[in-house]
Amino acid sequence: MQEILNHQDIEQKIIRLGHQLLENCFEEQKVFIGGISGNGYLLAQKLSSIIQTNGEIEVVLFEIGVNKEEPWSEPITLSIPQESLKKGYIILVDDVVNSGKTMQYALMKFLEQATKAIKTVALVDRQHRRFPIKTDFVGLGLSTTLKDRVEVDLVSEKTTAYLV
Repeated sequence: MQEILNHQDIEQKIIRLGHQLLENCFEEQKVFIGGISGNGYLLAQKLSSIIQTNGEIEVVLFEIGVNKEEPWSEPITLSIPQESLKKGYIILVDDVVNSGKTMQYALMKFLEQATKAIKTVALVDRQHRRFPIKTDFVGLGLSTTLKDRVEVDLVSEKTTAYLV
């Protein structure tokens, strides 16, 4: 296991991502930040806090429930009514983007109705796409082999990211 981001690195990247989002959506009255269950939602909470602390934008934080292994096998759920996203500025958040599969399926849920804009955010982007997803805001872009796996720990007091 090789550490690729230590606690301080992760904190700095999250703060930078939060400010980049704020700069990108400063004209919005309200943004919806959806985090994919688990670390994606934890990251979304941190980004939401940075935006609320440093801006005047109303932030609606919600969780996206998706089976990461087989996203087609069960319905994708949102912790807020889907209709509230109509014509909304949506920010889709996950900790690591690898093939793009999980984000692609979550994105399809948003496209069931009219939205104003959808932006994607990842703490680590592995750049091994099998799906047509691009991350708009990335903490760390990483070129790895297909056998490598990135694990991010956002739960511990000392957050870390490892290449396994």
